[in-house]
Amino acid sequence: MTKNSDCKKFYVIGLNYKKADVVTRSNFSLSKEKQKQLLSEAKQININSVVILSTCNRIEIMGFAKHPFQLISLLCKYSKGTVEEFAKVSYVYKNSDASEHIIRIATGVDSQILGDYEIVGQLKDAFNLAKEAGTLNAYLERLFNVSLQASKETKNKTSISSGTTTVSYAAIQYIKDKYSKKNPQNILVYGLGDIGKSTARSCAEYLKAHHITVINRTDATAHQLGTEVDVHVAMHQELENLVQSSDIIVVATGASNPTLTANMMPSDKKQLVIDLSIPRNADPLINDLENCKVIDVDILSEKTKKTIEDRKKQIPLVEEIIQKHKSEFYEWLMFRRSTPAINSLKKSLELIQKDAIISHAKKHEQISEELLENVTSQMINKIVSKFAMHLKAENTQANQSIKVMKEVFNLETTEN
Repeated sequence: MTKNSDCKKFYVIGLNYKKADVVTRSNFSLSKEKQKQLLSEAKQININSVVILSTCNRIEIMGFAKHPFQLISLLCKYSKGTVEEFAKVSYVYKNSDASEHIIRIATGVDSQILGDYEIVGQLKDAFNLAKEAGTLNAYLERLFNVSLQASKETKNKTSISSGTTTVSYAAIQYIKDKYSKKNPQNILVYGLGDIGKSTARSCAEYLKAHHITVINRTDATAHQLGTEVDVHVAMHQELENLVQSSDIIVVATGASNPTLTANMMPSDKKQLVIDLSIPRNADPLINDLENCKVIDVDILSEKTKKTIEDRKKQIPLVEEIIQKHKSEFYEWLMFRRSTPAINSLKKSLELIQKDAIISHAKKHEQISEELLENVTSQMINKIVSKFAMHLKAENTQANQSIKVMKEVFNLETTEN
C-alpha cells in the first residue's frame, strides 16, 4: 500500500435540501468555472481523486483526503459559504457509508422528489468534469459505474419514478408531458415566494428547452433569483406585455385577491394558466375564456397524493437493489486490495518451496526434484486459494488478515 493511500480515506462532504434552505444552498453552490478551479487546486495539494456534485438541491464533494476538513475548506473557499454555516446543515460520510450514499443518490431514493432521475444526468456531468480535470482514480470510476447500473436497474424493475409527487413538480411534469422540446414555449412565472421560487428553479432545471421569464411585484427579488438560476428577469411594469406574449403562465403570487385578471389575457392566442396560489390568484373569469385552459392546485394535488403512496411502496425493492450493487462494489474492491497481497504470498511460498526442494534434493537423491516441485506446487496453490476464499468471506476482517499475513511472511505489497 502506498504511503499516500495509507493515510487517506474516502469522504463525501456536503449539504442538501433536508437541512439547508434554498438561500444556504445558493451560498454553497459552485459554477462550472469554480468547480474547475477547485479541482485544479485539489490536485495541487495532493488530493488527486475528487468529484463535485453541485445542483439546486445538493452540493457535495466526494474524494480521498487525510481529513474531511480538507474538502470542506475547498468548498468554502470557492463558494460564498462559511465553515460555520456549513457545520450547521452539513453531513460527512466516510468509506463504505460514503460509497453507499452515492449509490443511493443515483437510485433516486435520496432525491427531494422521491424517484427523481434528473440526478443521474447531473452525476454524469460531475463525473465527466472530474475526468477532464484528471481527478478520477479507479475507485471513483468503478463506484460511478456501479451507481449508474443501480439507477438503471431501479428504473427498469421498479415504478418509483412513476407519476408526480408535489404540486410544483406536478406543474412541471404537466408541461413536460404536453409540450415537447422541439416546440419551445414562452413560460412566465409570476410571483416569487417560496412556491414561485421553487417552481422557477424547477423550470430552469427541467424545462431548459423552453424560454423562461420570472417576474415579481418586488423587482429586486426577481433580479436576485436571476443571479442564481438561468432565467430571464423582467420588471413588474412589463407584466401585461409578458402575459400577452406568453404561452404558459404559472401564477404563484400569494396575494389575497386575483393578480392575473381576464382583461390581461389576449383573445387570439391559446394559453395555459397554472395557478399554484391559495387562494387562487388567477381570476375565475379566465376559466370562461375560449383560448385559456386553467389548471389549479386541486387538480394537481389529486395527481400527487396517490403517486407519493405508490412510490413509497417501491422503496423496499430499491433498497434491495442498492444493497446488491453495494455488495458487488465491495467484492470488486476487496479483490483489488487483496490481489497484490495474495500474489506476494504466492511468491513468498515459492521461495520457501525452492529452498526446501534444494535442501531435500541434497539429502534424498532418490526423490526427483520434479516430483517435489509438483507436490509442493499443489500445496501452494491450495494454501493461496484457501486464503483468497477467506478474504472474500463476509465476516472476514480482510485488512487485519492481510496485515497478519504481511507480518508472518514479511511481504512487500503496494496498492495503487
